[in-house]
Amino acid sequence: MTDHLTIGTGAGFAGDRIDPATALADQADLDYLVFECLAERTIANAQRRKMDDPSTGYTPLLSRRMEAVLPSCVENNTRIITNMGAANPEAARKRVIDIATELGISDLSVASVAGSAVRDRFDHFEEQTFSGESTTQYQENCVSANAYLGVQGILDALNDDADVIITGRVADPSLFLAPMVYEHGWDLTNPTDADQIGQGIACAHLLECAGQVTGGYFADPDYKDVPNLETLGFPIAEVTVDGDVTIMKLPNSGGKVTLRTCKEQILYEVHDPSAYLTPDAIADFSNVSFEQVGTDQVQVSGATADPKPETLKVNIGYEDGVLGEGQISYAGPNAEQRARLAGDTVRKRLVARDFPIDDLRVDIMGVDSLHEGRGRDQSSPYEVRLRVAGKCETSTNAAEIGREVQTLYTNGPAGGGGVTMRTKPVLGIVSTLIDRNHVHHDVCIEEVK
Repeated sequence: MTDHLTIGTGAGFAGDRIDPATALADQADLDYLVFECLAERTIANAQRRKMDDPSTGYTPLLSRRMEAVLPSCVENNTRIITNMGAANPEAARKRVIDIATELGISDLSVASVAGSAVRDRFDHFEEQTFSGESTTQYQENCVSANAYLGVQGILDALNDDADVIITGRVADPSLFLAPMVYEHGWDLTNPTDADQIGQGIACAHLLECAGQVTGGYFADPDYKDVPNLETLGFPIAEVTVDGDVTIMKLPNSGGKVTLRTCKEQILYEVHDPSAYLTPDAIADFSNVSFEQVGTDQVQVSGATADPKPETLKVNIGYEDGVLGEGQISYAGPNAEQRARLAGDTVRKRLVARDFPIDDLRVDIMGVDSLHEGRGRDQSSPYEVRLRVAGKCETSTNAAEIGREVQTLYTNGPAGGGGVTMRTKPVLGIVSTLIDRNHVHHDVCIEEVK
């Protein structure tokens, strides 16, 4: 047990920057560096790669991240925790072993935590998805089904002295909460530790999106200015055994940590601040407060927690047809009206050809593609880009959407250019619940001699 713990965030999503993590590994004197790299569809895409090649299925940037931070983490006694194992934590463990060997690193213990894959347990899923459809209707086209595990697998690996812990689907806050529970001896089942657990989850939620809390997602020029976004630093948290939390960043990095950046992040993707569900506890953020205690240093207080829910969230990834898309640009006087005429023309031709398209969209990028209809009353822009997209059952039909856009070159309206076309398989995601008694983690540890 320790009185004081320092945790840094190495990534907030699979494609995140690598240099901020390297700076933390080199300069921040961390106890733990945590990489959160799984969004809802990430693991389904990883499962597809694993089906094509059983030695893959982990996050593609795993190797680059480990090569960048592993030497410094070993030298500074910083443990690494990450969900970069995605659909194949065991293969990720072996890859890290190979990287350590190639770097000449020895006496390193690498653990994988598997067990989130529950595709074979549809019979134990709740009957309906969160949006009310029958869960079984997704079984035939299911690519992946993964439950959100909590801290326990990571705790088992830490108890076995693992230096690097690679998981599959583990809830984002659990990646950060696990070292707090382990180092501070907090008891998830003991009501007297409810405030510490709540504070730990609040801290984890502030850290899990990396640069968002240091100003990246906050930045809005002339309204919410943030300095030096090009060198945005990732967050660090100091956590005491009593649950006192301070969020900060490296002093020589860009961005900022303020009351406003922290307030925005604590509410990010939270539907009910009084009941933030995780596999480890139900956190209550409704009385959280922040205090600026120094330059780029904010203290967090007031969170608490109730006992964990009896069910775990499951994301089901399923084959959902093929996206077809075509784009073309128009510039100069009357550009928007020509783009709108082009979009109407393509829509009418696709309807006349009478092959099935779901969710056909005709958007004018720069006017109304993000917030449908809201930009149409603004002044007309100098240049716009038309996007026509729809979902089909076959690649052949999906490709016809882009081809209809391509024919606008000579068939009008005037002045279109820069056509792009593409098709890609669509992965749908729905969510449901499973009784946690049907989900079991599996820890495997391998040593680099």
